[in-house]
Amino acid sequence: MSTPTSVTIDDHFPSSQEAITDKPGVEKDIHGEPGQPSIQDQRYKTGTMVGLAGILMFFTAFVSAYIVRQGLGTDWEPIKLPNLVWYNTLMLLASSFSLEMARTRSKDVLGLRTWWLGAAALGTVFLIGQLMVWQKLSADGVYLASNPSSSFFYVLTAVHGIHLLGGVLALLILSLKLWKGILARQHVGSMALYWHCMDFLWISLLLLFVFWR
Repeated sequence: MSTPTSVTIDDHFPSSQEAITDKPGVEKDIHGEPGQPSIQDQRYKTGTMVGLAGILMFFTAFVSAYIVRQGLGTDWEPIKLPNLVWYNTLMLLASSFSLEMARTRSKDVLGLRTWWLGAAALGTVFLIGQLMVWQKLSADGVYLASNPSSSFFYVLTAVHGIHLLGGVLALLILSLKLWKGILARQHVGSMALYWHCMDFLWISLLLLFVFWR
C-alpha cells in the first residue's frame, strides 16, 4: 500500500484535480499554459487583497480617532500594559510563522497538517491571553469607561481579536478539507496573507499604545 505524499486541490474545476505544486500560486491555468498564475489564483488573491484593504481602512479610522482624541482635553490617562501583552505578541508571531511553514509544505501532508493546526492553536492561545489581559486590567481598576485611553485600548484590541477569531475559525473549517485531501492551494495562500496582516495590525497597535501615550 502506498503512502500519500501530496495534497490534492479543488480549484472548483471538477475534472482537473491535481497535487499542490511546490510554488503555491503557480500552476497550469485553464487554458493549459504552464508556469502562469491561474485565473482562480488571481481571483482569490484579488478578493483577499480587497478584503484586507477594507480592514486596514477600518483600523486606520480608529487609529486616527485615537490620535485626535488624545489631543483633546486633559482627561487622557495612559494605561500601563500588562506584561502578558508581550507574551501574547510572541504567540501571535509564532502562529504566523507556523502558517507560513504550512504554506511551504504543499507536498508534505503530515507537515502541512501539523503546521496548520499549530497556527490555529497558537492563535487560540493569543485570544485567551488577551482575555486574561482584560481581566488583569479590570482587577487593577482599569475599565472600558475609566478614561478615553482605556476605552480605545479595549475597543481596538477587541476589534482585532474579533478579526483574529474569524481567522482561527476559518483555519478550523478548512482543516476539514485538509483532512479530506482537497484543500485548495488558494486557501492556504489567502489564509497566510490574512494572518500576516493581523500580525501587522497588532504590532502597529502596540507601537501606538507604547509610543503614542
